[in-house]
Amino acid sequence: MPSGPPRRRVAVIGTGAIVSGGHLPALRSHAGRLDLVAAVDVDETRLRAFRDAAGADVAGYTSTDAMLDAVRPDLVLIGTPPSLHREQTVAALESGAWVLCEKPLCLSLAEYDEIAEAEKASGAHASVVFQHRYGSGAVHARELITSGELGAPLVAHCQTTWHRDADYYAVPWRGRWATEGGGPTMGHGIHQFDLLLHLLGPWTEIRAMAARLVHDTEGEDVSTALVRFANGALATVVNSVLSPDEVSRIRVDCADATVELTHLYGHRNDDWVYTPAPHVPAGRAAAWRTPAADVPSSHTAQLGALLDAYDNGVRPPGGGADARATLELAAALYKSAFTGQPVHAGEIAPGDPYHRAMHGDHPHWAPKERA
Repeated sequence: MPSGPPRRRVAVIGTGAIVSGGHLPALRSHAGRLDLVAAVDVDETRLRAFRDAAGADVAGYTSTDAMLDAVRPDLVLIGTPPSLHREQTVAALESGAWVLCEKPLCLSLAEYDEIAEAEKASGAHASVVFQHRYGSGAVHARELITSGELGAPLVAHCQTTWHRDADYYAVPWRGRWATEGGGPTMGHGIHQFDLLLHLLGPWTEIRAMAARLVHDTEGEDVSTALVRFANGALATVVNSVLSPDEVSRIRVDCADATVELTHLYGHRNDDWVYTPAPHVPAGRAAAWRTPAADVPSSHTAQLGALLDAYDNGVRPPGGGADARATLELAAALYKSAFTGQPVHAGEIAPGDPYHRAMHGDHPHWAPKERA
């Protein structure tokens, strides 16, 4: 009998909350397809706790290079602070491993280009954790929109209005350009506007504003944008950590229906609501409801899609042009906010200061002195 795809040998880099709470359950859910063989963390106490929780023969390392040299994993999951993502992703790719990295994949388009070059040289692939694309509700909504079943997309709203206090930003790497890449645009709202791009396709123009209204951070604590899409749709995007009533929301008004997703950190089928236009027959609208199989948006769902891609020898979803488009929208939002000018897709190229860094060396957003 023919054998199935080989089991993948997996290593994790970083063993903090996102890996222990997000990636470890996903690995357990796919235990029939992989083996967790190694973990890396500079904090030996945290590393030991993770290895105990993993409940398997997981080798421990305090050096990424040492782990890659000794273990040669097939797949590396990265859950470290953002400033380490580019270096660790490139190192893993150069060792021949595929990569699934927490958002943001890197801190600038220039760093993304380095990752893309490492992919070409190695033949391996890197993708970024944007798990909201992978729930069954999102898959169904995208099929309805892209097929034209809901009519032409016209107006959209993308809202990430969360709340973070001063203690949250007491963690040294948060809220700093060099270590987080910005404020809620890069660290929070990026999940929702990635999903917006997944639903509506390429964007063409953005006009934006950003501000620091409350927090003593280098980056913004709120940003807003108007976005034009290639299909003609117009969208608003709001990214905030100043909002006591926390919600994540996407709404797309099409010619024949409004589709709306309301959740916080993850969605299920029932979080998606379809409202037909008055001229739509009831029977047609009834068919829009998400199929009964309810797959929540999660690390588990995205890891499954990545393993499928690995088994089929194709680029995983959430990488390549998709990953770059989401990062480019963030860079363009910052450029528009700081220059006061509209920014067009493809405008930020090598030599542009916003290609090198999200703040573009704009003097108004220079680091603030802390008490």
